[in-house]
Order: sequence, then C-alpha cells, then structure tokens
Amino acid sequence: MARTFDEIDAPLTAWIGRQPMFFVATAPRADTGHVNVSPKGPISTFEILGPRAVAYLDVTGSGAETIAHLRENGRIVVMLCAFDGPPQVVRLHGRGEAILPSDERFEELRARFTTELPEAAVRAIVRVDVQRIARSCGYTVPLMRHEGERDHMAAWTDKKLRSGGSGALDAYRADKNETSIDGLPALA
Repeated sequence: MARTFDEIDAPLTAWIGRQPMFFVATAPRADTGHVNVSPKGPISTFEILGPRAVAYLDVTGSGAETIAHLRENGRIVVMLCAFDGPPQVVRLHGRGEAILPSDERFEELRARFTTELPEAAVRAIVRVDVQRIARSCGYTVPLMRHEGERDHMAAWTDKKLRSGGSGALDAYRADKNETSIDGLPALA
C-alpha cells in the first residue's frame, strides 16, 4: 500500500485539512544527539503553500528542539495519520527553516493562516520544502474521536501577557528556548 507522490495534489490537500493534528520529527547530526518528535495542532496551524511546500506555526513551548535541528541541518519530516475513516499515514520529508518574526518574510507568510491562536504565542513559522511525499497503510493507527481543541495555549499566553507583557514571553523564551537539550542554538 506504500506509495509516493510527485506533489501535494487536491485530494491529498483535502485529506490533510480533515486531520485534527500532525507530528513533526527532526534530529541533530550527532549520533549522541536526541531525536525529537512533537505533536502539533490544531490543523489550522498547518498550511500547504504549494505542490511541494508546507508551513506551520511554531508556538512557544518548553523547548525548541525543532528550531535547533533545522538551524543545524534542515532535515524534517511532517507526519499525519487518519484517526477516523480509512486508514492512512502521510509523511512529508524535506528541508525546513524556522522563519522568525524579525524576518521580512514572516508577516506575509503569517497572513496565510486562519488559526485563532494568540498572535503572541507564535514564536516562528516553520517552512518546509518537501522533497518526498509518501503514503502508507496506517493499519495499526487506532480509531479515535476528536473531541475538540484545548484552550491551554491561549490561556497560558494570556496569563504571561497579563503578568508581565510581551517581556514575560521574551524572558520565558530566553530561559527555555535559547538552546536545545543537546546544547544546539535555537532562539539564541
């Protein structure tokens, strides 16, 4: 059932848009470094830019492994799974970069997303030039019901902003997001 595609076509675009979330995996060059896999969502934070390009909003988190790995080597894979309907897994392998708010491309790219996440929560946009598009069976992915989105990110961001303004988010990012767990520069 494994199959590769030349591009992200209309049926694949529609299927991606129906998934509630996606996963991102990256790794450092070093054999001793930690591989990172992160769940991401909601799907409104993911955007198909073209037949071989995607992007997603990277929100403030307790680490910045993906950004550090992309700065070091650019390798990334985005994976989506069907948790309902016919089984399917899609992987988008490529080269990525983190586009920070200070980058002149940021605002134009940010305007493509329709998510309701607080603007202050977004620390970067990860853009991926997709080199390989692959579908596999997904027979072992469980059937799951999507009950809705969590409001924790919005509440956490609002609390940070109320307690210390944008400086509180900057301080948090400086403390938690400057380097990866392997010491690679991330938002430093």
